[in-house]
Amino acid sequence: MPRKEVSGKRIFVLDTNVLMHDPTAIFRFHEHDIYLPMVVLEELDASKKGVSEVARNVRQVSRFLADLMAAASKEEIDQGLPLPAFNHTGKGVEAARGRLFFQTRPLLSGAHDSLAGYKPDNNIIATAFALQKEYPDAAVILVSKDINLRIKAAVLGIYVEDYYNDQVLDDVNLLFKGYVELPADFWERHSKDMASWKESGRTFYKITGPQVQEWHPNEFLYSPGDGGFEAIVRRLDGQSATIELIRDYQSSRHTVWGINALNREQNFALNLLMDPEVDFVSLLGVAGSGKTLLTLAAGLAQVLEEKRYGEIIMTRVTVPVGEDIGFLPGTEEEKMTPWMGALMDNLEVLTKSDVGGDWGRAATNDLLRNRIKIRSLNFMRGRTFLNKFIILDEAQNLTSKQMKTLITRAGPGAKVVCLGNVAQIDTPYLTETTSGITYVVDRFKNWRHSGHVTLTRGERSRLADYASEAL
Repeated sequence: MPRKEVSGKRIFVLDTNVLMHDPTAIFRFHEHDIYLPMVVLEELDASKKGVSEVARNVRQVSRFLADLMAAASKEEIDQGLPLPAFNHTGKGVEAARGRLFFQTRPLLSGAHDSLAGYKPDNNIIATAFALQKEYPDAAVILVSKDINLRIKAAVLGIYVEDYYNDQVLDDVNLLFKGYVELPADFWERHSKDMASWKESGRTFYKITGPQVQEWHPNEFLYSPGDGGFEAIVRRLDGQSATIELIRDYQSSRHTVWGINALNREQNFALNLLMDPEVDFVSLLGVAGSGKTLLTLAAGLAQVLEEKRYGEIIMTRVTVPVGEDIGFLPGTEEEKMTPWMGALMDNLEVLTKSDVGGDWGRAATNDLLRNRIKIRSLNFMRGRTFLNKFIILDEAQNLTSKQMKTLITRAGPGAKVVCLGNVAQIDTPYLTETTSGITYVVDRFKNWRHSGHVTLTRGERSRLADYASEAL
């Protein structure tokens, strides 16, 4: 639904799912007032038990409300509790601006004639409808993550919005790609004060010019065409930048665990995955673009050949695409195994060798699986992974809060790689612009120990490529 363009006082009626999604939502409406229907408090109470992310968020909302109501009298609650403004770090608050109102009396809306049956959603809509009548000079706006509720409210003439505060970007096409094509006249405009040198077999350039200010640390630069220029931004200093020629993993001379990059973006990804100075890597891409295969190959090469990390830790969110298959017996690793089909498929590719026959392949598989540990997201809190190569698969299904929880598990010597495809989000209320992986790509793009690449080309098969485009 389009946002309502209004000026002056606004009253935002919050749906339960907004608070379940973001516990700090009550602090994020600036100088405007917030109204919580009684049915929202009832739904929060019904969802407070359990260890899920939603239950934790509900309990946090309850604590916020309890703090606001501490020592408040009935008269003060009726007049609205002052709402402090919340800063994004969660530390400290500013002076009170808006007010928080609770439903303390029945409201006669007249909207029930248009709503079939008694449901919590209909009760929230009726409350917003009644507030519109009671405060004709104010803009009453219903905020919900539920698209069906927004449709019903709009049909009844109620101004309605999605919750936009957790939106990282207005359009996912604006998301940082991790690489940029140099214009045809780049060298003519930037070669005047250029310096070049070699250090430990690596080639560096120091470039000064107007385009430098648009670059980010560990962003890739390239000129198209055969034998084109490919480099990575190593250091930014105002108007100047130090860039380094990258290793060509498309060449048969440079392989990673027996595989080569099949296109430019895969080459960029392998340079980040194999770089010990890059602690965090995010890879976005369509199905079949090679995200998991490249990451596993880089992980195995650095664990078994270079001994840079102790082992590979792999995890993913367990959101089923179809019907849930129910309880899975066994240990943590055995329960996660059905969700790790992508891992097994890619290990088959990486261990495909005729050396030693079937016995040799079986021995190789046993060796690799001893160095790859599968872990569940449910047991990540409180853990610290030292000297590990950590892979978060299907990261598009995680919220920004979950991403923070997982990435902060990394201890000294660890590397975290997030893989995802924002076109395949299965978590309710998450979109391309609010997904956790979109959030971390945007927040990490200016850190010199992180890198990102968006893989745009599928390399699985001609059938998969055509299906991605035509279906």
